[in-house]
Amino acid sequence: MANYLVTGVAGFIGSHVAERLIKRGNSVRGVDCFTNYYARSLKEKNLSELLESPRFVLDELDLSSADLGSVLEEVDAVCHLAAQAGVRASWGRSFETYIDCNIAATQRLLEACKGRSLARFVYASSSSVYGETDDLPMRERGATCPVSPYGVTKLAAEHLAVLYHRNYGLPTVSLRFFTVYGPRQRPDMAFNKFISATLSGRPVEIYGDGKQTRDFTFVDDIVDGVVRALENGPPGEVFNLGGGSRVTLNEAIDTLERVMGMKINRQYETPQKGDVSNTLADNSKAQNELGFAPSVGLEEGLAREFEWLKSL
Repeated sequence: MANYLVTGVAGFIGSHVAERLIKRGNSVRGVDCFTNYYARSLKEKNLSELLESPRFVLDELDLSSADLGSVLEEVDAVCHLAAQAGVRASWGRSFETYIDCNIAATQRLLEACKGRSLARFVYASSSSVYGETDDLPMRERGATCPVSPYGVTKLAAEHLAVLYHRNYGLPTVSLRFFTVYGPRQRPDMAFNKFISATLSGRPVEIYGDGKQTRDFTFVDDIVDGVVRALENGPPGEVFNLGGGSRVTLNEAIDTLERVMGMKINRQYETPQKGDVSNTLADNSKAQNELGFAPSVGLEEGLAREFEWLKSL
């Protein structure tokens, strides 16, 4: 039985990862600072199953200022998911928060892990690091040129992870997530917003013409990739984790209409700064080295998110 530290444990992906690790017979020490990016009550609901397990411990603290030495006691591996999310919200004065949460906090955690006997340090990065490109599918060795401040901070933290591996032997593995969706998705994310608006009789705001494409990845598939990286990820490497469900946003909404059995009132708005035209992951490296194989298609995944939102 391994003892894992999961940061951002009350979040969308973090709570799912912690549950999977517990179900595999491990212990989890979860860390979250419950930022006000969205309602605390939703994060507490994410934790409801975990808090029933005797092998789960929750620490409410801020990685940017807390004593991390005590947090890492008896930890075998680290899964670092905590971050300030949101491409569109990362502009302007709020960028300071992204620097603190995504770069400085990651550096403090890496520094605290230095010299410890850890099996892995898995860092959650993002497809946002690639930026605007016609070189599809996106490959790990391809160019990285973020077009949002958020993407800049995620790439900077990736570089820090590599530096701590090369200079201190810390077994870091970085994972680039591609548009994750599913139950517990944050309320600011597209499918949650679309479903919630439609159920409330409101129009759905679409930025741009809806012809932009995304490689949508169901949360269970992301969790599988994270756990595989924690157990067997080659240190110092970076991996794409995409779901293989690349469609236009308009096509995704068509699918959502079928799942919900409801017509979605589409309201097209001006494109937002920082949004890219297309994403598509080349998963071959993750398939070959991690055994990663996404299995949940878009229609099934959307049906599961819809049922979750209806149950709230």
